[in-house]
Amino acid sequence: MDELQMEIPCIRTFNESMIEIDASHMETRELNNLLREIMLCGYEKVVLRNVCGQRYIGTRLYSPQRRVMTIEIYGTPGNDLGAFLFGHRILVHGNAQDGVGNTMESGEIVINGRAGDVTGMSMRGGRIFVKGDVSYRAALHMKEHGLKKPVIVVGGTSQDFLGEYMAGGIVILLGLYRAHTARFIGSGMHGGAIYIRGEVGEEQVDSSVLISRPDESDMEILGDCISDFIERFPDLSLDMDYVLEGDWTKLSPRSSRPYGKLYA
Repeated sequence: MDELQMEIPCIRTFNESMIEIDASHMETRELNNLLREIMLCGYEKVVLRNVCGQRYIGTRLYSPQRRVMTIEIYGTPGNDLGAFLFGHRILVHGNAQDGVGNTMESGEIVINGRAGDVTGMSMRGGRIFVKGDVSYRAALHMKEHGLKKPVIVVGGTSQDFLGEYMAGGIVILLGLYRAHTARFIGSGMHGGAIYIRGEVGEEQVDSSVLISRPDESDMEILGDCISDFIERFPDLSLDMDYVLEGDWTKLSPRSSRPYGKLYA
């Protein structure tokens, strides 16, 4: 790493486990190549400052040794933040763009703002926490396999087509800031569960979705996930009982093959 510091003056090393990068003049490929090299050098934490639209941050960080590190981002990362993320933790002090956690395998992404379209698309493990809202088609085709069950917890609400073609995992909307107005929720959903705090009309939900009230086991799931959300955003000063006592709706698929009649 000493050689890298001589070649790249934007790097500052604080100790053997933490390093800081000024990304203000770095292209996407250059930044991601550097992150991979830093991970392989054994650093446990990287602070990225002045991030502005660089894509795929957190991607290409798989290693056979299963090394993991925390990536703390100041600025606005570009599309596909944490795509294919493998066990790392990403913390964003601001908003994120489209494709957060695309096909994410494991790890955690925390957004201290809002996230764009297709947040958690094809996500198959790990957890995403968003303080604000998410845009269109969040949790698109999210799935689970084996013991892996992806989780998305959103402090606000979503735009249309939440959970489209969802095949597994858990999505929770806390509705802390405004009413839910999304339409076509759960279109083509055939697995997993969506929990929404606040009013949701039947006209907002796809006909393939079953609307019910959460039972005791559902409330245990909500309690665990909401506790973790509160821990990650202490500045919201949320009261656990207040959030849990809200008017909750559970959305689940009526069938594992909602379009079975369309195919032979």
